[in-house]
This record gives sequence, C-alpha cells and structure tokens, in this order.
Amino acid sequence: MTENRIQPIVQAVQLTKQVPTNAAYLTILKDVSFTVLPREAVAILGASGSGKSTLLGLLAGLDTPSSGTVKLNGVDVFALDEDGRAALRAGAVGFVFQSFQLLPALTALENTMLPLELAGVPDARMQAEHILRRVGLGERLHHYPKQLSGGEQQRVAVARAFAGKPKLLLADEPTGNLDSATGAQLIELIFELNQEQGTTLLMVTHDEALSRRCGRLLHLTAGMLRE
Repeated sequence: MTENRIQPIVQAVQLTKQVPTNAAYLTILKDVSFTVLPREAVAILGASGSGKSTLLGLLAGLDTPSSGTVKLNGVDVFALDEDGRAALRAGAVGFVFQSFQLLPALTALENTMLPLELAGVPDARMQAEHILRRVGLGERLHHYPKQLSGGEQQRVAVARAFAGKPKLLLADEPTGNLDSATGAQLIELIFELNQEQGTTLLMVTHDEALSRRCGRLLHLTAGMLRE
C-alpha cells in the first residue's frame, strides 16, 4: 500500500547565493535546505546580515540562486521564466514587507485591489473592501497612504497580502517599523487571518513575540541553517 504523503508547500533544495566582490565571491547563503508543510507557521531568525531577506527573495523567485532550487506547491520555481514565476506568485503567494510597500498615488482600497486585478479576479473591488473591513479599515477605504498611520498602512499591506487567499504568506519583519503595542495588534491580526484562511506562514522576524507564535523556528547563522 502506498503511503499518502502531504506535499510540502515550500521546498528549498541546497540553496546557495554568492555575489561577486572586488576580491572574490561573498557567500550569503550556503546549502540551505528545508521543507514547509501546508498551514505551518515558520519563523526565520538570525542576526542582521545572516541572509534572511535574501532567502525570502529566493523562496519567492524574486531573486535567483547561484545553485540549488525552490519548489512552490510542487512547481520548480527556477525552471520557469520570469513571466512564469510572476504568474506563480500571483496565484499562490502573498507578501508583507517591513516598509509597507504601498503605492502612494493609490488609496487603501486601490492598493488592496491591485494584485487582485492583475490576477484577473472578477470581483476584485468586493474582495478588497471585505478584507479591509475585516482588518478594521472600513472607514479608511479611500484614504491615501500618507493619510494613514504606520499601523494602518501595515494593515492595508496585510489586507492586500491576504485578499487573494494565498496558499503562502511571506513576511519580512512585518512589525519592524511599528511600536510594540501596534506590532502586537498586527501579530494577532496576521494569526487570526491565517487561521481563517488556512494560509502557510513563513516570516523573517526579530520580534520574539512573533517568533513564539510560530510552530517552528529556523535559525540562519552566517548563511547556514539550523533548526
């Protein structure tokens, strides 16, 4: 009898990233391998410069490795061309960044709608309004980023990330630019939405409270991984 195995949503296979310097090559990541199963919450920890954000960029196919590969939902990311990788991200991956990454000329609603429209979602406006109300911004739909506090901007970013119901949410220091009270509220929100949608979470963080909420911790030290 064949054993039924759950397919990992993320498989990093011997990821190595080197960049040229004046003298030689600088190794940012070396032979990083791990898997993440659906619905897991995993925190990536490490000192500044340990390669955490580089790893997140590789997992999303936003950067290319020197060697090794990544499989997202069973698809080899680097067997795809740039358009293929973009389509894979649009269909399966949400992002939350430390610096919010909202477009200043778009309202909260328009920022949230944008990835849905790019993915061809027919009821993009309705979905965006629903998720913004869910994150407590029902009265701020038509405000621009400069009219919102830092916490509100990050709520828009979280709404945008969850709007398309991604299989995987990648978060890079999501509480890094927030005070501790606002950061704690955001942590609650992320984990509530994660529970509601059954999303897999993979986040880079220095926030001990956030890392404690995750089921697994991955530690990067000088580009090498330990669990």
